[in-house]
Amino acid sequence: MVFGISLFILSSCGVEAEKSDLILPQRDNVWFSSAQEVLRQNLSHKPIIGKAKNIILFIGDGMGVSTVTAARIFDGQNRGLTGEENILSWENFPNVALSKTYNTNMQVSDSAGTATAFMTGVKSKAGVISVDQSITLGDCASATGHHATSFLELAEQHGMATGIISTARLTHATPATAYAHVPDRYWESDSDMPETEKAAGCKDIALQFVEFSYGDGIEVAFAGGRQNFLPRSVTDPEGGKGKRTDKRNLISEWQQKHNSGQYIWNEQMFDSLDLKKNGPVLGLFNASHMAYEADRSSDKGGEPSLMAMTEKALQILQQKNDGYFLYVEAARIDHAHHNNNAYRALDDTVALAEAVRKAVEMTSREDTLIIVTADHSHVFTMAGYPVRGNPILGKVIGNKRGAISDKGFALALDNMPYTTLGYYSGAGAKINQPRGDLSNVDTKAKDFKQQALVPFISETHGGEDVAIYARGPSAHLIRGVVEENYIFHVMYHAIGGEPQP
Repeated sequence: MVFGISLFILSSCGVEAEKSDLILPQRDNVWFSSAQEVLRQNLSHKPIIGKAKNIILFIGDGMGVSTVTAARIFDGQNRGLTGEENILSWENFPNVALSKTYNTNMQVSDSAGTATAFMTGVKSKAGVISVDQSITLGDCASATGHHATSFLELAEQHGMATGIISTARLTHATPATAYAHVPDRYWESDSDMPETEKAAGCKDIALQFVEFSYGDGIEVAFAGGRQNFLPRSVTDPEGGKGKRTDKRNLISEWQQKHNSGQYIWNEQMFDSLDLKKNGPVLGLFNASHMAYEADRSSDKGGEPSLMAMTEKALQILQQKNDGYFLYVEAARIDHAHHNNNAYRALDDTVALAEAVRKAVEMTSREDTLIIVTADHSHVFTMAGYPVRGNPILGKVIGNKRGAISDKGFALALDNMPYTTLGYYSGAGAKINQPRGDLSNVDTKAKDFKQQALVPFISETHGGEDVAIYARGPSAHLIRGVVEENYIFHVMYHAIGGEPQP
């Protein structure tokens, strides 16, 4: 390929002359030519200005940029590549921005306040669900008159079908922002609430799901969390008891409310779901959170994958004529990071990438806006100058920048090997003792916990910006560095919402 460039140069006489069609010697280099191809694609890209019929919002809980990078390499290496050159499904999306994730009262955010931001269009305090920042945490009276309408509620008011998927409990912070309004994210069942706040009129999150009354109701919900819908007198099908103290069986109440609906709790029932039925579908696949992808096959009742739930939900929603909104959370990325367990965090990120890939296959960019983002990041790092293709979960292989062990691993100043991936905080840190010697440890094992610096029972969130990826109608509005609550406004604009006065 001939690459033409026009340059102005100064002659020896000080006269400015033009030199055109400069032939660059690197033009045949594979990196040069691949970048030229990306440039051509970007120059030919045209934004889709019309309304979106459908919107899918994917949330990788805790999926900061370092998680995306490490998962990209992890996925690539699992497929026989060196890894760095791999591309996750959403990394082909044409529009990218950075999202500022702080809460109104916290520099480093929690999942409730962040999900409230992108689900309602307003930033709020940490620990609250779809109420504005004026409320007092845990105070029912202060929340009166301060509920913020969620995008899912808005979609129902617009006649759209709606769905929620989460690998966490359905009542957990991120999915709860779609349908509930409470001043404390931990009020998942009535047993979690102070008696004073029940008396003040607040309802727990599980009850709010069952009583949801916007539009014709939520068409499909797949998640974990049966315990918050069952009374203590009821034994869960996989063992254990429900949590409710009000003696109400909310699963039975949901079934009575939706005579034509289908309730399922295991993979066999999921696979046998009758898609021809017109009623809503509720799938609760675990008493608490669903299993990590790495452990899903050993679940007692059997659980569908995130990709399978996404596919099934879209099959249900696409039967409706007036468009749909699907809200999908890969929740357990966050939980694995809190445990300093990079393997499961990356594995669940790849599972999210497969779910996004399936959604792309099943939709058209002409009428469906797909957004992929995170609610916040984690204090998860990549370091150590590993060589290209170094196993992302492995110990750093020596590259002649410092001491090297007899096994070829790079050594830190304590004369011990170290991993590429690590955490600033968490249970992987040691108190008043040196860090562990990893020389004979399999750091690629799924149960290995990366080392950390500052000791905590649980690793903390990170406060840096996270990425937003978008394709479809109005995706061109995802650009620059934006506040997290801006995502709601792009979605609202995409379905024809007008700017509010």
